[in-house]
Amino acid sequence: MQFDRLTAEMRRLALRAGERIMEIYASDDFDVRAKSDASPVTEADEAADAIISAGLREAFPDIPLVTEEQSATHEQAISTFLIVDPLDGTKEFIKRRGDFTVNIAYVENGVPVRGVVYAPAKQRLFYTTADGRSVEERGPFGEEPGEIAPVGVNPTPDNRGLMVVASKSHRDAATDDYISKYGVRDMTSAGSSLKFCLVATGEADLYPRLGRTMEWDTAAGDAVLRGAGGEVVRFDDHSTLTYGKPGFENPFFIAFAPGVLLVKN
Repeated sequence: MQFDRLTAEMRRLALRAGERIMEIYASDDFDVRAKSDASPVTEADEAADAIISAGLREAFPDIPLVTEEQSATHEQAISTFLIVDPLDGTKEFIKRRGDFTVNIAYVENGVPVRGVVYAPAKQRLFYTTADGRSVEERGPFGEEPGEIAPVGVNPTPDNRGLMVVASKSHRDAATDDYISKYGVRDMTSAGSSLKFCLVATGEADLYPRLGRTMEWDTAAGDAVLRGAGGEVVRFDDHSTLTYGKPGFENPFFIAFAPGVLLVKN
């Protein structure tokens, strides 16, 4: 894989998809339907998926592509592939809360090694560079990258004073019970894969997810967090979260800065 080309293409396609998403977001009304699993899908999801899928297939025709909106056609149990959630946080989009993202990642041998997370309503763009390190690019965003700042996890989090981020739409009693095992300084909530990025930038130290997610929900944010020095592990045994699983469904997981001492479940 030519990682410099991959980074450029993922960034370009995320920005193009984000532009189309915001056009629909700004409209007076947009179409919302229920998928077979009862989760919502909008015309913005489908438009962004079309933009990203076409671009990735043209640029990297030999690499398998997995996207949320075409999941019924995907191969199962593969180890190296591109994976896309064209609009993560559809519920936030529908409620016009702004916490939605465009996610594109490259998984190699089960590990998300490169990724881009773009939050167009918040004008925040995170991605891994060709060498695998994570950055945040400052807007306004153009054809060529603008001002770029390296990001990194909080190097010395303290279990007695953690900043915790949790899901805005899916937080439950089990999550609160787990969080209560730590000494928490403060908590915040965020939608979509932005939670990974808040840990990546040091704005949070711990993000536990005790709920159903799919690999396209997490791969790009996971790549950004790993490139910033963070980790994502399974909730049950604290082994590293892997990708390309049958059905592309994740177990519960914990994303964190490595200085956090994870408590036993």
